[in-house]
Amino acid sequence: MVSQSALPRRLLGRTAIQVSALGFGTAPLGDLYRKLDDATAVAAVGRAFELGINLLDTSPLYGHGLSEHRCGTAIRRVPRQDIVVCTKVGRWMDPFHGRGDGSGFVGGQPHQAVIDYSYDGTMRSVEQSLLRLGTDRLDLLLIHDVDVWTHGADAIEDRFREAMAGAYVALDRLRGEGVVAGIGIGVNEAEMCVRFAQAGSFDTMLLAGRYSLLEQPALEHFLPLAQQQGIGVMLGGVFNSGILATGAVSGAKYNYQDAPPEILAKVARIEGVCSAHGVALSTAALHFALGHPAVASVVLGAQNPQEVERNVAALSSKVPSALWTDLKAEHLIDTDAPVPSSVPG
Repeated sequence: MVSQSALPRRLLGRTAIQVSALGFGTAPLGDLYRKLDDATAVAAVGRAFELGINLLDTSPLYGHGLSEHRCGTAIRRVPRQDIVVCTKVGRWMDPFHGRGDGSGFVGGQPHQAVIDYSYDGTMRSVEQSLLRLGTDRLDLLLIHDVDVWTHGADAIEDRFREAMAGAYVALDRLRGEGVVAGIGIGVNEAEMCVRFAQAGSFDTMLLAGRYSLLEQPALEHFLPLAQQQGIGVMLGGVFNSGILATGAVSGAKYNYQDAPPEILAKVARIEGVCSAHGVALSTAALHFALGHPAVASVVLGAQNPQEVERNVAALSSKVPSALWTDLKAEHLIDTDAPVPSSVPG
């Protein structure tokens, strides 16, 4: 068993919220790619709590409400003040129409996700989430997927304006009323983090896939801006949707697609350096992401208690500083990237 001492807490930006260095990303609990039974899903969350993970990241999108339902079952078994619940807005669920949106969730609830960043749509989404989670307050609430990846280049300007005029106003009000402790965004592009940070007063941002051992585009602008403004950063997608967990194998995924030859080649080189130091590629990827001082937590998904235990064990592993030196010498990571000196604290 891994002890809770392996999971230090970090202050989330300028908030008073202490989050575990490792968070639990619950997209898999919404039946992402494969169906889970309720008992296994709830047990995974329970095991995370036992091992000291206090940050639970979910969304109405994950299984079209199923992930939030399962999280709600789990959090009712522990003191509410001991956990940090993070969910998102930007979609509400229409129970009168079926699915068929190609979201990748093979199971989940038979409700259609309606994209809506308006004020009223945001309040509707929050009300639904509170009911599914079985709580009367949220620690963190994020505007979800306002990025080119989700909406395309032609629609992003309208979505951004809608989010700032509607969702942001709603979240700011909920923060002022104490329903929400901290507000932010959850996106797939560092450029959108910068735009939102310059447009409003945000406490936290969850960035997926754009600061990892493989690529660091957030290093130049977003992460310094986050430090300057006191925005607590959470990172998702630190395995770049798979390849930094599996290695450069046939069929390895990068950005949810088969990795192209140049990515496979770079990952193979990174993996070679890691192997020379006796460190698993996935362990190095996790530790690297936590090396930047702006980053409070890395959110990793898990489908069962065993995967939770494996994630915690990876964080508890020692990584020699010479590994980072060699990766920089080989120009495999940015020479300006901060690196961890020990197990994150």
